[in-house]
Amino acid sequence: MRVLVIEDSVRLQRTLGTALRKSGYAVDLSGDGEEGLWLANSNNYDVVVLDLMLPKLDGLSVLADMRHRGNDVHVLLLTARDSVADRVQGLRDGADDYLVKPFALEEFLARVQALCRRQYGDKRNVLAIGDLAIDTLKRTARRATREIELTSREFLLLEYLARRQGQVVSRTEIESHIYDGQVDPMSNVVDSAVCSLRKKLGGGGDGALIRTRRGFGYVFEPDGPVSHDVRP
Repeated sequence: MRVLVIEDSVRLQRTLGTALRKSGYAVDLSGDGEEGLWLANSNNYDVVVLDLMLPKLDGLSVLADMRHRGNDVHVLLLTARDSVADRVQGLRDGADDYLVKPFALEEFLARVQALCRRQYGDKRNVLAIGDLAIDTLKRTARRATREIELTSREFLLLEYLARRQGQVVSRTEIESHIYDGQVDPMSNVVDSAVCSLRKKLGGGGDGALIRTRRGFGYVFEPDGPVSHDVRP
């Protein structure tokens, strides 16, 4: 999943970026409202973390512009203003959640994770698909009785594909949601990641979970027959 953090405090920006990356998220960072707004409207994010007090353009103005343009990405507001009026104003302007500074990193990560789940219209913490169980809170995956060892990035890739079960997901979509802007668009990072994940999941033929739709991308569809244009 890809997250944009718009926060002018360099220290907090780095702390949040590091915590998110360690959890496997792709992260873009911005320190002012104008740049943050441009990034938010130019990329496909799962969550935008938005500070209210920003240079050049304040957080509420950023939020208003995003919503005016039809950008419905989920927004988590960060604010040092602990008044009910300020929080209500942010929610009325289109924010999905808020955190009052200072806050615990654990709560911050939990709220980002909850907004990511909401992004795909699925609030379940455990995704059960065939003999595969994905626990999005514990960040674990199990197939039948076998626990699958995954890196943070591999887990988020698996969760992303599983939440879009039955849909063809292009390499571009995976890049935009799982990797940040530093990835070379000409690289085979997505193919390599899917290949590694597919090996760890195991199961060939009808037991394969991630299939390649030639010329289009990948589809997560367990226990289905392989058609002539699908390679397991």
